[in-house]
Amino acid sequence: MVMKMIFTFNSLLELTQTFNTEQKCIEHLEKLRWNDNVISPYDTNSQVYKCKGNRYKCKNTNKFFNVKTGTLFENSKIGLTKWFFAICLITSHKKGISSRQLAEDIRVTQKTAWFMLHRIRNCYNIDTDQLANEVEIDETFIGGKNKNRHWDKKIKNSQGRSFKDKIPVLGMLERNGNLIAKVVDDTKTKTLLPEIIENIMAGASVMTDEWISYRPLHKIYDHSYIKHNQGEYVNGRVHTNTIENFWSILKRGIVGVYHFATRKHLQKYVNEFVFRYNLKHYNQQDRFNYFFKNMQNRLRWKDLVANDI
Repeated sequence: MVMKMIFTFNSLLELTQTFNTEQKCIEHLEKLRWNDNVISPYDTNSQVYKCKGNRYKCKNTNKFFNVKTGTLFENSKIGLTKWFFAICLITSHKKGISSRQLAEDIRVTQKTAWFMLHRIRNCYNIDTDQLANEVEIDETFIGGKNKNRHWDKKIKNSQGRSFKDKIPVLGMLERNGNLIAKVVDDTKTKTLLPEIIENIMAGASVMTDEWISYRPLHKIYDHSYIKHNQGEYVNGRVHTNTIENFWSILKRGIVGVYHFATRKHLQKYVNEFVFRYNLKHYNQQDRFNYFFKNMQNRLRWKDLVANDI
């Protein structure tokens, strides 16, 4: 049953008009997080007392808290009106938005906008059941093309499926269903097979290209493959065009908007594009509200920049 929200909007303009005060944002978050049944983040079984200034008190621990406690908003000096605007922007733009552009849009520093975007990406996890029916499987490589590099930065033998200078990403897409994409260490069978078994129901009809690592799939799935090396891209219902279309959107977003992503942060960027793909049939308001299901995933600055590469 879909919960009726206090505030509604149909566009980015209406969002700025609807959530034009901090109090309205707080009330909306409380409705989404607690739905009139406030639960202490310190002791879920404790009685809760309502205090002044949108604060609550946990009886068992004697600690105060508010709706932002334990969420991506905790201890943030940025107002919720700006947070809401940023979340709506990034969840709606098909190819994302850069930290520099967001900084200009909400009038913060580029460093602050970068941190905000990563805190938002940290909440993009979508609970997805195992994929079934017809599933396309493919892998791609994120990184610049060797031919476009300066002569002294070119890497030998980095063509094709080599990932000396690139990062491999495995994608699994159920037709008319959800997508799962994960950054992997390599494209060997011992790496790809466990991910596939974990995320795709046994007996499903899976479709791949002719890459050698997919050969064992016939033991678990109804496996068909397309022969790209022979110029074959569609054979009846057998193709990987749907997942390849997603790779195109992902790469254009990284190259055109973000320009660069390290291995450490790449999974967060992938999650961002997967989130928008899986919720592509949602309207702007429903996608915005769905995002808050994971708002209790807090990312601290020290964890974001630790051992940065």
